[in-house]
Amino acid sequence: MVLVTRRDLELSRGKLAAQCAHAAAECVLAAKRKNSRALDRYIKHGARKIVCKVPDLVSLKQVHGRAKKSGLVCHMVTDAGHTEIPPGTVTVVGIGPGPREVIDKITGDLSLVN
Repeated sequence: MVLVTRRDLELSRGKLAAQCAHAAAECVLAAKRKNSRALDRYIKHGARKIVCKVPDLVSLKQVHGRAKKSGLVCHMVTDAGHTEIPPGTVTVVGIGPGPREVIDKITGDLSLVN
């Protein structure tokens, strides 16, 4: 699973972690509905997660579109606006679980969050 974040939002580490958790949870729920056997394999083999960044909303939407077009499980998180950012702000896209080689074609060139 790859979680793609927006660099331009400059979220606190706690907020970023919460948004990534939302994305991961929604992706797992979607994977359970779509292909529960693949989800079981993912969990059994360590449930790998990688957190990457893109510069802005346009880039995030492009990544999301490519993931959907590839048939991957994916979820775009929209914040409720209770804390740091306005309601409706798109923060993170979760991609996977899915085949590493397919996800890497979409996210392999993105920088890791540090």
